[in-house]
Amino acid sequence: MNLRITTLIGLLKLQSPCETQFHQHLQWRGIVKVRLKWVKNRGLDHIIDLETDLKAACLLKDAIKRSSTGFITAKSIADWQKLLGLTVPVLRFMRRYPTLFDEFPHARYASLPCFRLTDTARLLDSQEQTIHQTHEANTVERLSRILMMLKSKTIPFQSLHPLKWDLGLPDDFHRTLLPKYPDHFQVVKAANGTSSLSLAQWREEFAVSELQKANESVELKDGYRQFKRGGTSLAFPMSFPRGYGGQKKVRAWMDDFQKLPYISPYEDSTHIDPNSDLMEKRVVGVLHELLSLTIHKKTKRNYLRCLREELNLPHKFTRIFTRYPGIFYLSLKCKTTTVALKEGYRRGKLVDEHPLARIREKYYYVMRTGVLYRGKGVNLLTDKDGIVNGGEDGLEEHDSEEEEEEEEMEINDNDEDSADFESGSGEE
Repeated sequence: MNLRITTLIGLLKLQSPCETQFHQHLQWRGIVKVRLKWVKNRGLDHIIDLETDLKAACLLKDAIKRSSTGFITAKSIADWQKLLGLTVPVLRFMRRYPTLFDEFPHARYASLPCFRLTDTARLLDSQEQTIHQTHEANTVERLSRILMMLKSKTIPFQSLHPLKWDLGLPDDFHRTLLPKYPDHFQVVKAANGTSSLSLAQWREEFAVSELQKANESVELKDGYRQFKRGGTSLAFPMSFPRGYGGQKKVRAWMDDFQKLPYISPYEDSTHIDPNSDLMEKRVVGVLHELLSLTIHKKTKRNYLRCLREELNLPHKFTRIFTRYPGIFYLSLKCKTTTVALKEGYRRGKLVDEHPLARIREKYYYVMRTGVLYRGKGVNLLTDKDGIVNGGEDGLEEHDSEEEEEEEEMEINDNDEDSADFESGSGEE
């Protein structure tokens, strides 16, 4: 305790009177926290369940494209179940969706099943690549902002690859995207030989969080400059589970939390006491921003754990998700732990739908059609252009009234989630 006080005094001596008052008031407010039980959100669980199969199908599609033969064999994908996050064998999964994957016998080994893309899958992929090209500037900005939040402004490719799907990066982004923007990105090698992606140049225009952008229109210019510096409070949108919003203790706790100044995730946080309430709000802001930069406003907890030190997150940061159920939702669907940003969804749909999310809905529509008419394959789609180019809804809209159920849940921050499928090629 004496060491903490000595450190704080040392910091205060280096600060202006205004900054001194700021830190004295904020870092030691001692907000009384309310212990909340985890509440299951069946609407968000339903979305996560559907998108698990959708992601696996798209990753398998990319693997077939990478293969020099244009197909993959059942033998080459036999051990990919965990990598893809599936709960069923990969062979059974691919046979479930004949509208995307065309099965045929190997030319030399007749008993060896092989899979290539259907005409419909290739057409959807071409549309997906067009979207990547059209919205390339947006992809570059999101990737730059991820790097800008990291302490070293560098991320190993082994930590970035699992986030490709969530960040909407092209499958071959290291070859097609990065070389085109040398003023944004640099590929560097660590002492141990590990390749990493580094930020080439800090861009002040990118250093504005999604929460700040959402509040730009309601802030005066002077006030906006202040809250960009962390000088004023900035409230997070909250949607409490049923039964919590009306509790006085919860409202009082959240009011005190919202009144704390907002610290931008792009600002240096080393001067903030790691055990203070101010640091906790800063951590909430970092997680909020990172999830806001994803296409589906969600990702796996393990992907965040790889960036924990670089993002200056506490060791057991999962507690933040369960402590703030009005902002985040933690799901245990599909034998993994997924965290979602609640404000990103309304009535079972994404509020701000990225074009990539829309093309992925079309993939799911084609997949669902394959399940309904299993065995007929792509031949059942007599008007392929009408389906993939039309306005069909993909992911089913869940009940407008999100079903919530209070349950006890033990969260272990050391649990291992399923690893993500990064790369691979088919065997001839």
